[in-house]
Amino acid sequence: MDVLSDVIAVMRTGRPRSALLTWHAPWGQRFAPVPGAAGFQVVLRGPCWLIRPDVDPVPLAVGDVLFQPHGRGHALADSPSTPVIAPACDPRDPAVAARTAVVDTIGVPVSGDDTPATVTLCGAYELEPGRTHPLLDDLPDLVHLPAHLGRNPELRAAVDLLAAELVRPRLGTDALVPALLDTLLLYLLRTWIDEQVAAGVSTGWAAALGDPVTGTALRAMHTDPARPWTVATLAAEAGLSRAPFARRFAALLGQPPLTYLTWWRMTLAARLLRESDVPLNVVAARVGYRSEFAFGTAFKRRYGTAPGRYRRSAPGQVGSAGAHSPLSTR
Repeated sequence: MDVLSDVIAVMRTGRPRSALLTWHAPWGQRFAPVPGAAGFQVVLRGPCWLIRPDVDPVPLAVGDVLFQPHGRGHALADSPSTPVIAPACDPRDPAVAARTAVVDTIGVPVSGDDTPATVTLCGAYELEPGRTHPLLDDLPDLVHLPAHLGRNPELRAAVDLLAAELVRPRLGTDALVPALLDTLLLYLLRTWIDEQVAAGVSTGWAAALGDPVTGTALRAMHTDPARPWTVATLAAEAGLSRAPFARRFAALLGQPPLTYLTWWRMTLAARLLRESDVPLNVVAARVGYRSEFAFGTAFKRRYGTAPGRYRRSAPGQVGSAGAHSPLSTR
C-alpha cells in the first residue's frame, strides 16, 4: 500500500461535496471557515481575484486551483475593489450543491446576458478529526496551483471530468462524483509534494516520502502494520543500520519511527471500529497487537476511551462511511 493512498482512505469521512457556481460581475463572495473540512476552488471561467486578510489580492486565471487543507476562510471577487458578501459557500449544504451553472452543448457556461461571468468548481472533503494524517499539517493554509500550459495534465483532466459530471448528470454520476473528488484530492496532494521536492525542501512529509530510506520504511509500515516492527527491522527494510536510520527518520518527520507506527496502527484501528463490525480481537491482530488487553490499553491512551465504547459512540457510521469511495475499500 502506498502512503498517499492510505492518507486519503483513513482521513476522510462521509461523502465529499461539490458544486458549480456562476458569478456575474460585479460580484464578491466570502467563503467562511469550515472546521473539520478541506476545501478547494477551481476557476473554470474567469478571471477573478483571491482576497484574504492582510495579504495582497492575487489574480486567478482559468485553470487555477486553490486547495485549503485546514478549512480556512477566503474570498473571491471579480475585482479587488468589489465588496465581498456573505453567506459563505459550503458545498456540504444541499442548497449550495443544487446551484449549478447553465451550460451550452459544448459545456461552456452561459451567463444569459452580456455581463462578464466567472464559473468556479467548489468542493469540500469532510475530515475525521482524530484520523487526520500529519501530512496535512505540513500544508499551508492555502495552496495555490496556477494553471500553466502543459502543467499538471492529470490534475486538469480530473477537474474536467468532475465538471462534466456536475454539468450533465447521467447514469452513474452518483458513483462517479465522489470517486472523482477522491482522485482530485490525490492529484492535489501529489502535485504539492512534487513541487516541494523540486524546491528542495529538506524536512517534512514531502521530503520523507521522496527520501529512499524513510519512504521505504513508511511504505513497509503501511503495507504490513501488523508485523512486529522494531527500529532494527525497519532500518534493515530501508537498507540502513539502526542508529543512522532512526536519526534520519526523526530529522525528517520530527518523531521516532515507532511513534509514527503506533499512531498509524491506532488510526487504522479507529477506522475499523467505526466502519465495520469486526470483533475487537481481530481489530487488535490486524494492527499488530497479540492481546486484546494490550490493544485496549494503547487505544485508550490515544483516544481517551476504550475501543468498544469508541465504536458504540457512533453506531450510525458502522459499515457506511467510505462506501462510495474506491480508495476506502481496503
